[in-house]
Amino acid sequence: MDGQDGDNKQSTADMTVFVQNLLQQMQTRFQTMSESIISKIDEMGNRIDELEQSINDLRGEMGQDAAAPSPSASLKPKEEPTKPADDSA
Repeated sequence: MDGQDGDNKQSTADMTVFVQNLLQQMQTRFQTMSESIISKIDEMGNRIDELEQSINDLRGEMGQDAAAPSPSASLKPKEEPTKPADDSA
């Protein structure tokens, strides 16, 4: 019976080492995936910041060009100011 007890202890020790190695591998993979996800989120945040800056730059350019008529403004029908002329007569 001592032989079986020794085998059981050895099997338990082998299983413990196997599980510890497996958990270590899983932890390493999760850490790698986590770092990859964080890196991609940071990159996406930078792209969003650049896009916001581009939008703000375009808005600024449009604000400077507000004095000049825009091409879309010439397509709108112009309304005749008839009421002020009627009020003064």
